[in-house]
Amino acid sequence: MAAKKKKQKQAKDTTKRRGRPSGVPDYPRHSVSKSLRIPKAILEQNAGKPCTPAESATFCGMGYHGPFQVEISSSAKFGFLDRPENGTIGVTDLAKRALRPQSESDELEALRAAILKAPVIAEVYKHYRGENLPDEPFFSNALTDTFKIPAEKRDEFRAIFLESLRDAKLIEQLGEKFRVLDIADGGQVTEISSGERPPAAKSKVKAGESCFVMMPFASPIGDYYKSIYEPAIEKAGLIPLRADDDIFSTGKIMDQIWSGINSARILVAELTGRNPNVFYELGLAHALHKPVVLVSSNQEDVPFDVQHIRVIYYDVKDPFWGQKLIAKVSENILSAVENPSEAILHKPLKP
Repeated sequence: MAAKKKKQKQAKDTTKRRGRPSGVPDYPRHSVSKSLRIPKAILEQNAGKPCTPAESATFCGMGYHGPFQVEISSSAKFGFLDRPENGTIGVTDLAKRALRPQSESDELEALRAAILKAPVIAEVYKHYRGENLPDEPFFSNALTDTFKIPAEKRDEFRAIFLESLRDAKLIEQLGEKFRVLDIADGGQVTEISSGERPPAAKSKVKAGESCFVMMPFASPIGDYYKSIYEPAIEKAGLIPLRADDDIFSTGKIMDQIWSGINSARILVAELTGRNPNVFYELGLAHALHKPVVLVSSNQEDVPFDVQHIRVIYYDVKDPFWGQKLIAKVSENILSAVENPSEAILHKPLKP
């Protein structure tokens, strides 16, 4: 009976978090840097010792009213405050690392770790890491449709999200686009793996289904098929196919390419170098309304008329680019399996 009640409570909590129909939003209502104000005051005026929330308001020179309580909540959601005892709040080691760094990298690493802890902000970051944020209104639509943020809260969330990523140097502006940077630690993609699609997405992949890769054959990009795309596709549970390695045999080549694209559940297009054969195959995918995962090492190689689709960007100067790209391609393949309309090139503009 106790187990049943616990399960019901977990389901209720998940529905509440995902639905967010009313009440206080799950996401922090302040940016990551602004959420350090209360921990800083406790460190400076109470030697970092736990105190009551009302005492922390006094340290900040404020009254203990509604907005201050919301600020405490924001700080806790970033992992800067905890509750060591009932009725008290305390400064966490993460906050101390950000406020009293012991090395040049401590502050930045603490801010990034805080973003990966924050509800909803972490979800949106993991979803778009290594990609450009969608233009409006696509980003706003995604915030509501994918992350269940009420329409009236989208502007607030977007401002907090962008400010937090700027604080943590996790976003850069390229012309009119904002690219969300991917991060790694010690050669491993840390914590980000928790942003992968759940097993439910993989369960939608049927045995024998394939993913067709459209890419140049010549080195160095052609070599990525074995080192990057095969393991990424297999990780997602599909069978990788590429024309030269898997379906080129006797018969008409274009018939085989058409068959490979037509029969694939998902397609991957490596756009780096603007290879004409890749673009031709991308046109076939467009005609067949096939979901496509787009990948490029630079924005200039991505045609303007497909930039409304999510594009994975990678930087070969990053020593961990291969690991990041495998993880991200696999993740986006599962996303396309789960929500194919988001990866179809002819996706219409939502009103």
